Amino acid sequence: MDIRFLGFDAPILHALQSMIDPEDSDGGKSVGAPTRSYVRDARAMAATPADIKEYATSYAFVIDMPGLKSGDIRVQVEDGNVLLISGERKRGEEEKEGAKYVRMERRIGKFMRKFVLPENADTDKIAAVCQDGVLTVTVEKLPPPQPKKPRTIEVQIA
Repeated sequence: MDIRFLGFDAPILHALQSMIDPEDSDGGKSVGAPTRSYVRDARAMAATPADIKEYATSYAFVIDMPGLKSGDIRVQVEDGNVLLISGERKRGEEEKEGAKYVRMERRIGKFMRKFVLPENADTDKIAAVCQDGVLTVTVEKLPPPQPKKPRTIEVQIA
């Protein structure tokens, strides 16, 4: 839709037009289109499956990571309660002269998962162990709050 047919050619009207019809305003990109980094991170998250287990005293996040060393994996806590597990799987063997892939199914590249931790997660007590290609991140639970005991207040005579 072109608003110049009304005889107006003010900058405010161009801004309104770009909000109504964003394809015409910036070369075909829409205003709400995701950025490349967002799309890359979303793909990395979708391609990294995880199991989450709850025990009486902890939570366990289990992720398969075959062929990765501990230096390739990063476990962090963001914003106080978001567990971030990320890293990168690189091509392991060197390319031999004259060899070409007939099929390549093993996933390489960056991976990432974010988990919002529950309120009772103790973010100061997190452990990560990678054994036989399986990463297990254990987050301890905070002890349940003690019920408050009734308190007697002495009544004074004024």
